[in-house]
Amino acid sequence: MATLIPNYNWTDFLKVAKVRQLHRLKSGEVSYNGEYLFTFVNGAVDTSGYLRTQTEYKCQTANSVAGETIEQVLGKEYAVV
Repeated sequence: MATLIPNYNWTDFLKVAKVRQLHRLKSGEVSYNGEYLFTFVNGAVDTSGYLRTQTEYKCQTANSVAGETIEQVLGKEYAVV
């Protein structure tokens, strides 16, 4: 659990998303039943694009060791033509 950024539960995060207010939310960790899901980074607060670029680099590192594409998870029939 992060100590420097807010922690959000999945249900509340979805409520904010449903009313289309994610741009107002501070970046923070999102969890479901106490299990870490992901870190939400609000790039809307950074007009320079620095956060987005740094996040892309971190995600590239994470993707190089684990994870699957949507097509791999849902099957090839999901692939958009």
